[in-house]
Amino acid sequence: MQLNYFNKPYFENGALGKISEVLETLGIKNPLICTDPGLSSIGMTDKIRDLIPNEISPTFYEETPANPTEKAVYDALELYKVNNCDGVIGFGGGSSMDLAKAVALMANHDGNLLDYAVNEGGYGKITETMPMIAIPTTSGTGSEVSVGSLIIMNDGRKLILASPHLMPNAAICDPELTVGLPPVLTAGAGMDALTHCIEAILSPINDPPAEAVGIDGIEKIIKEESLVRACKDGKDKDARWNMMMASTEGAMAFSKGLGAVHSMSHAAGANQELKLHHGTLNGVILPSVLRFNHDHVGNKYSRILRAMGKNQSIDLANEIEKLNERIGLPKGLAEMGVTENMIPDLVAHSITDPSNFTSPKVPTEKEWEKLFLEAM
Repeated sequence: MQLNYFNKPYFENGALGKISEVLETLGIKNPLICTDPGLSSIGMTDKIRDLIPNEISPTFYEETPANPTEKAVYDALELYKVNNCDGVIGFGGGSSMDLAKAVALMANHDGNLLDYAVNEGGYGKITETMPMIAIPTTSGTGSEVSVGSLIIMNDGRKLILASPHLMPNAAICDPELTVGLPPVLTAGAGMDALTHCIEAILSPINDPPAEAVGIDGIEKIIKEESLVRACKDGKDKDARWNMMMASTEGAMAFSKGLGAVHSMSHAAGANQELKLHHGTLNGVILPSVLRFNHDHVGNKYSRILRAMGKNQSIDLANEIEKLNERIGLPKGLAEMGVTENMIPDLVAHSITDPSNFTSPKVPTEKEWEKLFLEAM
């Protein structure tokens, strides 16, 4: 089936088989396929290679880092140019899709990548990019339907590129591609999707349709126990389908914005020595921010708890902590390698993050510090 969304994503088991049709529709003859070493090592790239027609000449960039960097973008861009590519495919998790978006941008834009970051006033500078196709192999980021890309710049900051022109021209969502995902990645990606749904609902922007999509995502993840089921049995196709749909819904919902959880996870995720997983960071940080926002969101916690199938009088933050424990997430940032002496730099990064624009309450510097300490 095709979802009735801006880029009409194909969404069904076996949807990867649509790749030839999508390439033809977009007129792509020489795609650069951005993926990561892990997918390449387990033969996942062979699945897409085998489905591409003989008349198409793909080039593979298989070195996408766990958190994509400006250097990786330019390395992939060099391959794009040398091989006369005419479009980009992001095949993998959010990192590969975000990298692909940045390559599609720089393939026909002048200047430096940093010039197009939101923090540097780049939003309005982005025009039509080269054609780009997103094919997720995890259920978390929803990058296949989002207008953003997260890149660690050469100066160490993890910055957002955002523009309607960065939404992929086409998306192929095939839940079967996630069946082999190990529990630890299933858990982290799933908490990314859940955090997207929750933070989107809590955003003060008035957008009831986006909130409704977020509510449905929460129902699929928690009420139907799809995340727990997918972690327990990776071959549970119903759970995998629900998780990929919830991931896509999360990104649709956060068109109304995110919040402090993402500001903090972007800061911690910029550390290239720790190489922390974005979704896992979101899950670990989420309870602290929920406690911080409690008195600034009206009745929204009750609505979220109802979507989770929980009693509306219970503590939402505690419920998320129980879920984290159930799916095997770390108990805090300290367990992930974050130390208290890092907090001043993390606070400085968080303060400037664009996710704050739609936070129910923007923390002060002291409150940021307290949030990081509580998340330790």
